Amino acid sequence: MREDDLQRELGIGRTPIREALQRLARDQFVTVIPRRGVLVTGIEVADLAVLYETRAVLEPYAARLACWRGDRAHWDEMALTLQRTDGAAPDELLDVDRTCHEIIWAAADNRFLTATLDMLYAQSDRLWHMYLADVADMSDAVDEHAAILDALVAGDADRAAALAEAHVRSFDAQVRDAVTRRLGPPLAGA
Repeated sequence: MREDDLQRELGIGRTPIREALQRLARDQFVTVIPRRGVLVTGIEVADLAVLYETRAVLEPYAARLACWRGDRAHWDEMALTLQRTDGAAPDELLDVDRTCHEIIWAAADNRFLTATLDMLYAQSDRLWHMYLADVADMSDAVDEHAAILDALVAGDADRAAALAEAHVRSFDAQVRDAVTRRLGPPLAGA
C-alpha cells in the first residue's frame, strides 16, 4: 500500500492516514518501508508461543487488578455481555470474548497494561480468524468468562488470575490444534 493511494481511495488527508499507519505499525500489523510503501505483516506459527506466553502472564495480572479495583458496574456489564451468547454465531461469541476482556482491562484501571493487552488480543484475534473454521467451539471460552466473573464478583483475586491464565492457555491450545490440523504435525526432532 502507498499513502497517496490510500488518500485517493479513502478521500481523506495525509495526517489521519499517517496516524492510522503508525498505529498499525506500532501494533505490528504493518511494516512501513520509507519511500516504498506499507506492507501487511504476516503472523508466523512460531509467533504463537511468544504471543500466548505473554498473554498468559499479563491477563492474570489484569484479572488480579480488576478484582481489587473493579466495581459492581463492571461486573453487571460483564454479566449482561455474557447473556448475549444464546444461539450466537462464532464471530458473535468472539465479540463477547473480546468485550469481557475489555471490561476486565477497564476494571484493572491501568492504561499501559490495557494498551499492551489490546495489541496482543488483536494479534490473537487475527490468528483466530485465520483458523476459525478449524476451531471447534467458542462456547467454552464464554463459560470460562462466566467462571472468571464469579471469581471477580467474589473478590477472589487468586482464583480470577488462575482462571484467566487457564482461559488464555485454552485458547492457545485450540489455535495450536487448528494450526496442526491445517499444516500437519511438526517434524520429529524439530
